[in-house]
Amino acid sequence: MRSRAAAGLLVLSLLAVAGGLYLISATPTAGPGPRPMAVAGRFYPADGGRLQAAVEAFLEDAVPPRQERPVALVAPHAGYVFSGQIAADAFRQASGHDYDLVVILGTNHTQPPFRGVSFYPGDGYLTPLGLAPIDREATRALVAADPDFGFRPEVHREEHSVEVQVPFVQVALPGVKIVAAVVGDSDPDLCGRLGRALARVLAGRRPLIVASSDLSHYPGYEGSMAADRVTLTAVAAGDPAELPGTLAREMRKGISGLATCACGEGPILAAMTAARELGARYGRIVSHANSGDSAVGDPERVVGYGAVVFAPGPTWSDTMALRLPVPAAADVPLGDADKRTLLRLARETIRRYLATETVPLARDLSPVLCRRQGAFVTLEKHGQLRGCIGHMAEDRQLAQVVGAMALQAALNDRRFPALQPSELSQCEIEISVLTPFRPVSGPGAITIGRDGVLLRKGGRSAVFLPQVAPEQGWDREQMLDQLCRKAGLPAGSWREGAQLFTFQAEVFGESDLH
Repeated sequence: MRSRAAAGLLVLSLLAVAGGLYLISATPTAGPGPRPMAVAGRFYPADGGRLQAAVEAFLEDAVPPRQERPVALVAPHAGYVFSGQIAADAFRQASGHDYDLVVILGTNHTQPPFRGVSFYPGDGYLTPLGLAPIDREATRALVAADPDFGFRPEVHREEHSVEVQVPFVQVALPGVKIVAAVVGDSDPDLCGRLGRALARVLAGRRPLIVASSDLSHYPGYEGSMAADRVTLTAVAAGDPAELPGTLAREMRKGISGLATCACGEGPILAAMTAARELGARYGRIVSHANSGDSAVGDPERVVGYGAVVFAPGPTWSDTMALRLPVPAAADVPLGDADKRTLLRLARETIRRYLATETVPLARDLSPVLCRRQGAFVTLEKHGQLRGCIGHMAEDRQLAQVVGAMALQAALNDRRFPALQPSELSQCEIEISVLTPFRPVSGPGAITIGRDGVLLRKGGRSAVFLPQVAPEQGWDREQMLDQLCRKAGLPAGSWREGAQLFTFQAEVFGESDLH
């Protein structure tokens, strides 16, 4: 099932670094051939057409570039279904500029830490889009720049932090050669030497340096937001001498579940150093999200992602992207534009996942859609129910809930097989936005046609939306009997010992707003 594959993708994107210390080996005289794909089909689509479509869609939705020409950028390296949009935001800032080399600085996930930097000296990196060729001349010059720079084959073999950046280079900056390096640890001295070596070797070139890094690992949604704001602010300031202390202080705050503030601190430090040496004094946070913002994410345990660029200009850091929208009050109604936005998001989430194994990121929302509210998404095919799943807790933004429930209704309603791509065009999407649940004293307080009902008894529960009973022609007792059956209880179980809650819903579908 696709949802399980997506969950596995999240686990794979949260690999911990093992302990130990190893020395890097020297570069072999004859370099290896192409580095084969290691995480295609897990972190990004294995099919070239799907991958091309996924990256192009992310770039189309990306934050528009400004006039500055980035010297370096920070981009995340998790599965595309979680972090692809933030990575695209970073690469979109470089599109349209003339580069002759992209240096990708990855971080070591798969081998014990080693003091050094491993450069891949072979023909290139293979992805489903083809071969991204290595700039061998630049690679040799960088290896020769420091005794701790060399080549360790095992470091590159399964490492995803470089690989996942390559398709973005291939689509956003086609034909540009790459340098692929894995930084052994976040030692400031090592990273400083790497940054200065990059600046020396690349002087006179037109390089883009990419620091591959995720941010906070494993806190809850709010903890991730708080930690990432501190980290991104420090990164945008562009001072490699200050960043390690900032991250250490943030770790000491005791945020529950926080294992690291930056899974790629070493690449960030090296990129910051190189950017300064190459004249970039301006840092800008482009975007920020975490895996809980994805339609397949779990807000209880998240990984943070941020896009940052460094460019020439006055010494200044732009953190405007960290400003959070103010949600609308509970009594502000949904307008037709908000309803259309939710319906488009629901359909596009399903379409994009079926076509590319990725999902759009719900953002740039009106205050109403930022409000924390529950919702159900219903799919009907030729007038017949094809899937319906909802989220009733008021713990996520309404737009996030709608995207997530649209995907669940399409793929994980146990009453139906997963929706096939050919079926989507035959489906009508309906959204039910819920008011808060309120306990009632008994069945007499329920009004058919107005109230949805939640029943709980003996550890079992079931819910009907307000429109269900009228559509089925049920009276109150018939509706309650059916609700018991849905919960796995005998009919009539509502008469004694059951808890009943009512709610209302604003219901609208695609045909209503054409």
